[in-house]
Amino acid sequence: MNRPRAPFQIIRTELRAYLAINALVYGAFLLGMGLAIVFPDLHAARTASFATSDQGALAQTVAANPWIFGTAIFLINVFPTALLLIVLPSLLIPFAGLAVFAVKAIDLGVMLAPVTRESALMLIPHSLTILIEFQAYALVAFGAYLLGKSWLRPTSVGATTRRQAYLRGLSRLGQLALPALALFVIGAVYEVIEIYLLVPRVLNI
Repeated sequence: MNRPRAPFQIIRTELRAYLAINALVYGAFLLGMGLAIVFPDLHAARTASFATSDQGALAQTVAANPWIFGTAIFLINVFPTALLLIVLPSLLIPFAGLAVFAVKAIDLGVMLAPVTRESALMLIPHSLTILIEFQAYALVAFGAYLLGKSWLRPTSVGATTRRQAYLRGLSRLGQLALPALALFVIGAVYEVIEIYLLVPRVLNI
């Protein structure tokens, strides 16, 4: 399989599953937003919790430098989120990462819900960040799904043993991780532009 085209070939072959994973990822996020809109106190409690957490402290520390901020965003998206929440659980239990990330997506939806005028205005430029980064998450989750499917049904990837099927599933996950990494880079760069240039202008509307 031609390496640059491999992710597109995989998506084309497993299109229904790819669309279902996208529905899960974006749907969980929108569910979190909906919960926060219906229960505004939930949003207030979650944002207050984030502000006093280590991650909130890190955000404040790196915010002074756009380059450091963008690098931190990229690293957080790749390591604590994509690798630890989606990939690692799926390496141990088929599809486990999908459930774990769905919970995370709901939590993100609660935090980013447009429950105030300020948060609604900020969501205008931030919507593109969400679209890009969640598509990267969807690609990783899709790879985790294919790993689980290969593991449980070796014949689906032309394997004769579960070990062989597991390795082929890992290969497909790796191929999908490459465009996901590219999207994480694009998302981090855009988020820097958004936070330092677009959001201040939007808030002054």
